[in-house]
Amino acid sequence: MKERAFTVKNKAGIHCRPSSVILNAINKEFPYHTFCVVTEDGQETELNSILTLISLGLTVGTRAVLKVSGPDEEKALQRIGDLFENEFDFPPR
Repeated sequence: MKERAFTVKNKAGIHCRPSSVILNAINKEFPYHTFCVVTEDGQETELNSILTLISLGLTVGTRAVLKVSGPDEEKALQRIGDLFENEFDFPPR
């Protein structure tokens, strides 16, 4: 299992659309991996649905830790961790 600390940079936090992007990437690119997020207050949640991700209440500036286990942990950690730190723009300009 590998871990990476991240800070949410999206101005609106991780709401429905960013959650959808993150979960779609997990499901399409890393189907044989398990992802968990641990918040600053110790809440640990497996990322298996958009609702579980939204329920974490990750707002701009929130720091948390992403944990991943699976066959290509380093690549998965980099890709999904980058999405948490992305500034989403809907629709893209």
